[in-house]
Amino acid sequence: MTIIVCPLSQAPHLAREHKASHVVSLLDPDSRFPVLEELGDRHLRVSIHDIEAEADGLEACCDKRMRTILDFVGAWKSAEAPILIHCYAGISRSTATAFITACAHNADADEEEIALALRAASATASPNRRLIALADAELGRAGRMSRAIDAIGRGGNWYEIGEAQPFSIPSRFSA
Repeated sequence: MTIIVCPLSQAPHLAREHKASHVVSLLDPDSRFPVLEELGDRHLRVSIHDIEAEADGLEACCDKRMRTILDFVGAWKSAEAPILIHCYAGISRSTATAFITACAHNADADEEEIALALRAASATASPNRRLIALADAELGRAGRMSRAIDAIGRGGNWYEIGEAQPFSIPSRFSA
């Protein structure tokens, strides 16, 4: 199955079109989350700002939130139906979470192979480094996830792009 990534504006439509079994929404605390009533508890809503370092007045991803994300994506049965992951623009928080999801479902796969698949699918992907580092530590990847994301470099700038085009990556990679 696949991991679908998109901006908020396309999330409800794509979740229904692709019959996603799970949805992860990563939005600023003051943003309105999409209503996907048919998913019930299979829709995770994470209120975090798209920041890579602690900043006064902003909500950064923390160990507790990362554990929640990992538990949720770990419960997704990747062979049954796609998971859809979105943030506001589909560039940073969502691409980081897609990479994290793929790594979590492929414990023995090469992190760089997964990162290269992410880059091949989206030239605009700019995974949030804080989310990657937190997942890297939680999954015991010894810095390999962070190094793989550093190796593919930054994608486009949100101010220039606006919104990324939806894309998908596989949920399974060879070991």
